[in-house]
Amino acid sequence: MNLISIITPSYNSINYINHVYRSICQQDYHHWEWLVTDDCSSDNTFKLLLELSQKDSRVKVFKNEENSGAAVSRNNSISKSNGDFIAFIDSDDLWLPNKLKKQIQFMNENKYDFSFTSYELIDENSVLLNKTVDNHDIQYVSYNDMLRKKATLGCSTVMLRRTAFDDISMPLIRTGQDYGLWLKLLKTGVNAYLISDVLTQYRILPDSISRNKIKKAKRQWQIYREIEKLPLLKSIECFCFYAWRAVFRK
Repeated sequence: MNLISIITPSYNSINYINHVYRSICQQDYHHWEWLVTDDCSSDNTFKLLLELSQKDSRVKVFKNEENSGAAVSRNNSISKSNGDFIAFIDSDDLWLPNKLKKQIQFMNENKYDFSFTSYELIDENSVLLNKTVDNHDIQYVSYNDMLRKKATLGCSTVMLRRTAFDDISMPLIRTGQDYGLWLKLLKTGVNAYLISDVLTQYRILPDSISRNKIKKAKRQWQIYREIEKLPLLKSIECFCFYAWRAVFRK
């Protein structure tokens, strides 16, 4: 069986991190390791993670020397991982029990290196918000598709084949680092293939950046210009696609 390295950044996640762990343990694919890097939480998140690691040897816990952001935390965990595949789950999201098994079978049977799944939104109390994302009728997205945000590619839905990429580190920006990584990987010529089944639950919190459209738009522009270094006219073109989809996507 292929080993899956599950990557999670944590910061003041005491209310949800145990739920994340349970959703991983409830997977019907059991050959995994969970690598969590805590970003100097001020609550008991790190203490709880240490307790979990003492009970379960598959749980590997690390801590940043100073608060550095999710990109640094994820990159630290990735650098210490041993898996054939890399999967991501954030510290407040959840997986359905067949997520890992279905995704790794999908990738191995089709020889795909990059995949993602549809997901549904939940609130802070795990109540469904009756909204599903990335369930549209597409087979895959390319680099140019992703520049135009043809799909969202929720971080907690993505799985990567490690040997397919030379560098899986995220760009060191405070927000949108996962989107920056998807672009970097897709730029190599691979495509990201969609499993249209809902296999992930993405939690929307009151202070989530997902609620702040202005911050998201600024982040998008920053990635176009500073990370991807697109020419001005190309950035404007892609931003118009992004804005249109942000407004009209179902």
